[in-house]
Amino acid sequence: MAAPNKGRRPAAGGQSKPGRALAFILIAMVALTGGMFLSHTTTPRLGIDLAGGTSITLKAKSEPGQESAVNKKNMDTAVSIMNRRVNGLGVSEAEVQTQGSDNIIVNIPKGTNSEQARQQVGQTAKLYFRPVLTAAQGTPTPTPSGTPSPSATPSAGGKGTPKATPSATGKATPSAKSTPQGRAVTDALKASPTPSAGKSGSPTPPPSSADSQAAAKLQQQFTALDCDPKKGQAAKAGEGSKPTDPTVACSQDGSEKYILGPAEVDGTDVAKSQAVINQNGQWIVQMDFTGGGSKKFAAITGKLSQQQYPNNRFAITLDNQVVSAPTVSSTLSGSAEISGSFTQKSAQDLANVLSYGALPLSFQEQGVTTVTAALGADQLHAGLIAGAIGLALVIIYLVAYYRGLAMIAILSLVVSAILTYAIMTLLGPTISFALNLPAVCGAIVAIGITADSFIVYFERIRDEIREGRTLRPAVERAWPRARRTILVSDFVSFLAAAVLFIVTVGKVQGFAFTLGLTTLLDVVVVFLFTKPVMTLLARRKFFASGHPWSGLDPKRLGAKPPLRRARRTTSAPVDPKEA
Repeated sequence: MAAPNKGRRPAAGGQSKPGRALAFILIAMVALTGGMFLSHTTTPRLGIDLAGGTSITLKAKSEPGQESAVNKKNMDTAVSIMNRRVNGLGVSEAEVQTQGSDNIIVNIPKGTNSEQARQQVGQTAKLYFRPVLTAAQGTPTPTPSGTPSPSATPSAGGKGTPKATPSATGKATPSAKSTPQGRAVTDALKASPTPSAGKSGSPTPPPSSADSQAAAKLQQQFTALDCDPKKGQAAKAGEGSKPTDPTVACSQDGSEKYILGPAEVDGTDVAKSQAVINQNGQWIVQMDFTGGGSKKFAAITGKLSQQQYPNNRFAITLDNQVVSAPTVSSTLSGSAEISGSFTQKSAQDLANVLSYGALPLSFQEQGVTTVTAALGADQLHAGLIAGAIGLALVIIYLVAYYRGLAMIAILSLVVSAILTYAIMTLLGPTISFALNLPAVCGAIVAIGITADSFIVYFERIRDEIREGRTLRPAVERAWPRARRTILVSDFVSFLAAAVLFIVTVGKVQGFAFTLGLTTLLDVVVVFLFTKPVMTLLARRKFFASGHPWSGLDPKRLGAKPPLRRARRTTSAPVDPKEA
């Protein structure tokens, strides 16, 4: 007597519960579509070739005596920093590339933060902390002798009321009093707490003739300097000066001008900068120093705290403009802050520029061109027509060769298209993904990848039917073999897309990203939609009976006679005692 079958395992692929997979993908589609409407984003963000934008040409210029600085290494570094600045503002699909030996072309798509990106992309962002030697009002000082006016009242120093962030060892407070500023520059240089001073901070030896001439020239520049932003002198103040030399500078609002000593701390000593709100509800830019930068900052603030006003101030300069000039009353270390009349936008802009470092070169804007979307729209129209023709040819082939099975393939393509569109639309505000022409090409190529997965599965089912199996067993037995082939094929496509995304820049990354995304969605659609639908349709008479229009007609496929297993007969062993 044959032993009864115990605990049969369910068929591979979950034949008895295909509804769960279908319910899951349906919920995902509804959630993604609902997310589009809730976020009020129903169309994908477009790149510069489809939406238009701005193209900026920047020309590198070298400082006097540093003509060799315009080289490939510095140009590549500048491109990298500009890219990070633009991406830090959330502007996706921006293109930054060199043209020739000394030009950089920046293409910024039209949309959110594009104007901010234009303002920041070419900013040199050289940050220095310099001691203040002399300060006066920002207007020229008309005196017959050519020396500064003996009574010039300093403003708050840059924007608003600047100050330095107190550390655990000290506190800095802004000055509230006015002090005569009519000292000679040579006296200020001797009192400057820079490395040129003695070890104990004592005045340096009497200056040489060359030093006196340099001091006199600096004094003349300071006297004639007009910091009115409308006059255009403020932007050129101190142009060409080295970090190790004294210089003249203006505050950003033009209310005050300065003679500044050599730089004691620079931007490379800043480890991190961020825009935050202080206890008074004002926006500030907070900077944390590196280990070496903290020691430098403690050394300079320690020396400045022993000086009299205005020599107890240090200026925070950005591209030769004084952003803030606080006074120091004790030694500080660890961190500093730039405060003033910042808005959230201006504080975040400054923090973003400082976070990614200074450009190794100075750049001059050569031209700004507005890029229209007309050419891209024509190319997109042509691309969509090509995609429609390709899709139509695929559908005609599926219908002609697979007949009823073509319905499953078409439904799977529709599901894949809905998921792709919804995800691309939501990725716009989420990670600033922008759809460009290469990305559209990647989506069109994905049609063939998705159709290939259906064909692999359908051919495996047909092979099982040719072996003489009925449809329902054939569907389940074909799935493990087809699944392995589909996974290997999609893995190769995804790997190629990932490598392409890593090693390329600009628009080619859009193609690679879209190709990788649609390849992942192909796996999702085949596993959660195509296979469950095939399992359900295998129970329908139209497909199960092998209708000629089902695409699974055994006669047309040249099927063998049905397989029949030979039953094994077992006889009970004969007992020797009974024999």
